[in-house]
Amino acid sequence: MKYLYRLYQLFIVLPLFLVASVLTSLVTVIGCLIGNGHFWGYYPGKWWSIVAVRLCLLPIRIKGRENLEKGQSYVFVSNHQGAFDIFVIYGFLNRNFKWMMKKGIRRIPLVGIACEAAHHIFVDRSGPSKVRATYDKAREILKEGMSLVVFPEGCRTFTGHMGLFRRGAFMLADELQLPVVPLTINGSFNVLPRMRDWRFVTWHPLTLTIHKPIAPKGKGPDSVKQTMDQAYAAVMGGLVPEYQGYVENPDQ
Repeated sequence: MKYLYRLYQLFIVLPLFLVASVLTSLVTVIGCLIGNGHFWGYYPGKWWSIVAVRLCLLPIRIKGRENLEKGQSYVFVSNHQGAFDIFVIYGFLNRNFKWMMKKGIRRIPLVGIACEAAHHIFVDRSGPSKVRATYDKAREILKEGMSLVVFPEGCRTFTGHMGLFRRGAFMLADELQLPVVPLTINGSFNVLPRMRDWRFVTWHPLTLTIHKPIAPKGKGPDSVKQTMDQAYAAVMGGLVPEYQGYVENPDQ
């Protein structure tokens, strides 16, 4: 069965996914140039992600959508298990948002151009002024009423376990007094971990858990730390027992 699934990926999934990726990039860029950037920067990517998960025949379960209020802007923070985290959140969170992503993604053919056109936020840590510019842009996006999705670990896990959270997203939420929503992804590490990039997908169920929002309780460093610790505990608590517990990530 494993080899039949691999043949299916090679001759059906891969060609269709490549076509879908090119079309999504073109539609995003053209749509953002001539129309509403918030609409065209989100919906083509959302359907591209749904197609990717469905093509791979991966079952997915979403828990906790009732925790989100319509029209409310949030800072979403998620663990980062693997490449399929992007498809899980983009396709199934059902909330228009902008990503905060590594600046290296800008170099990916077509995808980088589409992300730039959609006004997703590239995190540049090459110097203090670049970091400030990154967070200035994120601040403006949030002030426009959009939501933001961040992987506060900053990189994918090597083990399925969580590393440390960085403070940036929580500082933004604190400054603007926005709720932080923890997200837990299960299964993505089993489907395609970073050690197997550009290789065959392994069939495994996916789950996205949307935890209850953490409302701002004050302002300042103590509030930031309290929210970050609470979010970390929520994300960790949603992981399957196999991946519970902190494991140091050498990339951090």
